[in-house]
Amino acid sequence: MHTTQPALMSVQAFCAWAGVGRTKVYEEIEAGRLQTVTLGRRRLVPTAEAERWLDRLLDEATGKEALS
Repeated sequence: MHTTQPALMSVQAFCAWAGVGRTKVYEEIEAGRLQTVTLGRRRLVPTAEAERWLDRLLDEATGKEALS
């Protein structure tokens, strides 16, 4: 099945998708909360990982993680 959503996105595209700046993205990467892949000199965010990152962020914001 082909989806219109790319499997990988650049850090710039992730910033636009998530509504955050580059500094915050690299902080999330350094903290281990956002996983990326490197192809050549490019750092890319897998779309599935971006969605997991957002889900975790929303869970923390609503307190769902504290219930687990």
